[in-house]
Amino acid sequence: MRLEKLGGLTVRLTGGIDGKGGGNGPWVVLLHGFGAPGDDLVPLSEYLDAPAATRFLFPEAPIQIPMGFGDSRAWWMIDMARIQADRAAGKVRDMSGEVPRGLPEARDRVKALLEDVHKKVGADPARTVLGGFSQGAMLSCDALLHSTQAYAGLIQLSGTLVAKQEWAPLLTKRKGLPLFQSHGTQDPILPFSMAERLRDEFLQAGVTVEWNPFRGGHEIPDAVLRKLGSYLLKVLR
Repeated sequence: MRLEKLGGLTVRLTGGIDGKGGGNGPWVVLLHGFGAPGDDLVPLSEYLDAPAATRFLFPEAPIQIPMGFGDSRAWWMIDMARIQADRAAGKVRDMSGEVPRGLPEARDRVKALLEDVHKKVGADPARTVLGGFSQGAMLSCDALLHSTQAYAGLIQLSGTLVAKQEWAPLLTKRKGLPLFQSHGTQDPILPFSMAERLRDEFLQAGVTVEWNPFRGGHEIPDAVLRKLGSYLLKVLR
């Protein structure tokens, strides 16, 4: 693994012909979730059955947050008190009509990152899969939809529907995009029902959805990793 600065963000590069992102293989760019350290998803590159010489890039969110343990980061801040209140009241957390405060700025950062990755390490969007977990899933979806590039695929691990008024018209331009989506039926953070709504938005727009529900919470279980590896083998060349 090696650390780089791309698009103003600290990134970790793994895979490739040297374990440090070398060579000319395809790319997988994965964004971590709220409260995680910048290296949270790096171990996935060792478990995923991706095509030979696949290179992985893991950007580190720029906002450092006081979580009381380790290096906790965020792409934008969230209202933890509201989440706890909704959970206590048994209320489904529906953010579909909201554009999270800080999302446009986070999108600009990812756009700058992807442009830099293309210029400096030769990442071809047509051979690049973009995705993430939780908050990183939301941001990766938003960034891809606002891009004019034709990406190889999109990964949504325990994400949810936000900014529907912005996403809906953009989704229609992504007909046929190969999407991998997973979500736990008992997720206490981002409700399963909202993941189903996100899936349905994709399907209605003509996106090719590989839907992987699982019995569990806000996590990425081994079974999902195995299926994700199979997905990467199909969409990357």
